[in-house]
Amino acid sequence: MRVTAIRERPVALYGSPANAVVNFAQHTVSLVAVVSDVVRNGKPVTGVAFDSIGRFAQSGILRDRMIPRVLSAAPDDLIRAGQIDPAAVLACALADEKPGGHGDRAAAAAALELACWDLNAKLDDEPAYATIARHFGRTPAHAVEVYAAGGYYHLGRGLAELRDEMRGYLDQGYTAVKMKIGGAALADDLARIEAVIDVVGAGRVAVDANGRFDRSTATQWATALAPYGLRWFEEPGDPLDFELNREVTSCYNGAVATGENLFSVPDVTNLVRYGGMRSGRDVFQMDAGLSYGLGEYARMLEVIEAHGFDRRFAFPHGGHLINLHIAAALGLGGCESYQGVFQPFGGYPDGCAVTEGRISPTDTPGFGLEQKPGLAELITELTA
Repeated sequence: MRVTAIRERPVALYGSPANAVVNFAQHTVSLVAVVSDVVRNGKPVTGVAFDSIGRFAQSGILRDRMIPRVLSAAPDDLIRAGQIDPAAVLACALADEKPGGHGDRAAAAAALELACWDLNAKLDDEPAYATIARHFGRTPAHAVEVYAAGGYYHLGRGLAELRDEMRGYLDQGYTAVKMKIGGAALADDLARIEAVIDVVGAGRVAVDANGRFDRSTATQWATALAPYGLRWFEEPGDPLDFELNREVTSCYNGAVATGENLFSVPDVTNLVRYGGMRSGRDVFQMDAGLSYGLGEYARMLEVIEAHGFDRRFAFPHGGHLINLHIAAALGLGGCESYQGVFQPFGGYPDGCAVTEGRISPTDTPGFGLEQKPGLAELITELTA
């Protein structure tokens, strides 16, 4: 087996939802294809993946640095046991890169590394969760707990529309939701929270500030949120301000969730050392698609477990098929679902129906991205 080509395409997201910090109207995602010389049904077997949603496409990093490095490698250096070696591809892509500076480089590398996992699963004619679970010596879960991530800020939408959105998630089979806060005045956001709790129920609503608050504001919000019995309070402040996170966990009895914007093992190590995370309560949201791929993510899980945390409190950021397979394969607590936003990448195809708040990945080979409406057509164009 050999890699014959690697392609990348930036894809714009549909719509313009906003959180407290970012409007996504101009956001893009890098769609990556790793083409092999194995031909089935008249076409080369191709691995496909993307960097996770919420940053931007990394076209320049991939096309100018990473893809040429991989394609110039000796073919046998990228192969292990007859399949592509994701770790070898990643190491090649990162040649001559200094430590640190993880940002967009981490997401670019992730898209490339994850496409290798998709390729290997297709070569074995099995779903990605089976390939991943076997590699890491685990038994995959049949279904994954999911929550609907919504409650974004949209021009012209008020409390009535917010309630209708949340009722729609319940009608689809979701039992828990997440909503955005910090983009409105405290009193207005509390009214929004109360409206969602009225629809979904106490203990089933998480809120996400997307790192908006400084230390004093974060603790002020923690005090205001305490009476609501929320599922969790997500990213109250800058993701690298571990002292801020510790101050919130020291004054807030509810769960705190963070980690989606930590892109390396050293960052996660610092979070568990200095961030005040509480075992059995707080939630880790690191995302393989933002952090060099599955290999680095697995090492992040090893770090939290070495510090006494349970991987069932890991809920990867990014509500899409890739993280659904990872959660099923690695025994995680669950993941989110972008059912109403961030198309064509967010959410799941019709074959992944929600039943009592849980979704089972399909058995199509790989991550099954070719089953996703809107995304399937883009993959066909990229791999033609």
